[in-house]
Amino acid sequence: MEKDGDSLVPLKDVISNILSDPTLPFNPDDANIWRVWDEVVGPAISKNARPLWIKNGKLKVTVSDPIWLQELQFVEKDIREKLNAKLGRKAVDKIEFRVGAK
Repeated sequence: MEKDGDSLVPLKDVISNILSDPTLPFNPDDANIWRVWDEVVGPAISKNARPLWIKNGKLKVTVSDPIWLQELQFVEKDIREKLNAKLGRKAVDKIEFRVGAK
């Protein structure tokens, strides 16, 4: 027998409720950046630069070496605009590049 209030809730419903909470400190849709990154930046950049995290519109990307860091700083605006267009919303306000392991 079940008592009132002791019924089980499917995990998918719990997760859906959590991710639709407007007070979350992140936007779950931002995870799509990792899905579209390779297509947006192309094979040469994707081999040398990977998104690390995004928070409040700031995307941090690790690059393979200082040369790529400098090159990507010149095209930051283009990458940002292409990402936002592909995502269909303004998800990225700024991209910060740093040298590090991918």
